Amino acid sequence: MLGEAGVEQLLKSTIKASVSTRVVKKSEFERIIVDTTVQEKAIAHPTDSRLLEWLERAERIRAQERHSKNKLYALHAPEVECIGKGKERKPYEFGVKVSLAVTHQHGLMLGARSFPGNPYDGHTLAEQFEQTNTLLQDIGVKPTTAVIDLGFRGVHEACAPVQMIHRGKFKSLDAQQRRWLKRRQAIEPIIGHTKSDNRMDRCWLGGSSGDALHAVLCAAGFNIRWLLRAIAAKRLAALLLVFSQVALYAACIGNGLRIAPRALEQRDRRFESRRYQCLPGIAAAA
Repeated sequence: MLGEAGVEQLLKSTIKASVSTRVVKKSEFERIIVDTTVQEKAIAHPTDSRLLEWLERAERIRAQERHSKNKLYALHAPEVECIGKGKERKPYEFGVKVSLAVTHQHGLMLGARSFPGNPYDGHTLAEQFEQTNTLLQDIGVKPTTAVIDLGFRGVHEACAPVQMIHRGKFKSLDAQQRRWLKRRQAIEPIIGHTKSDNRMDRCWLGGSSGDALHAVLCAAGFNIRWLLRAIAAKRLAALLLVFSQVALYAACIGNGLRIAPRALEQRDRRFESRRYQCLPGIAAAA
């Protein structure tokens, strides 16, 4: 089985491919969007009677109360956390917190890292930047600006020299930074597609290491789909460009064929007028 370093190498190769195919410019990697989501675990909850063979864990479940810390939510996956993201449709999700980083303009995935223990979002930024810098080291570019939401406030010094942009300091932003801030929501549909199309909605790998591997694999899968769409669109655009050039060339040829007889006729008229103007002089000389 691939280790976390091997899986990150797969994600790094997709990023390098986006540069080698000239789909993304290197300068785009300097400005990224970062957000967190929940990678839910494929678990059976403690109410499943088939799992009560683990007596110690069952006793832990029996003893825990509503406000107890470090609750056990699954007998076979004790690393699972109950995470509330404030969603009306699903107030609580059972899994691990995952941080994602994407390019600001085109939405290419530059990092995916799991954080066991449900830490504060701001405390995940430094490690996310560390992973992103590692994945971009072969390209020679580092993120200089991060567009984030209010959940990441209070960690500006720890993440220096990366500049943080969020709506909490909207009045101090210039016009360009405010335009950048409007694209922060672009990461939300990317998270949705990563879950629905690339299976981040349910992790079937065991343990915390399985959570970390699964997050990076889902990000690599997203980038592969992204690259295939970009290459197809690029080829289609090139094909349309060829057709447009051929059509323009054909139009020019058609116009040339229509213009040529007119030009010959006008040349003959000029020649005849000059010939007739010279005749009186020639006759007088004779």
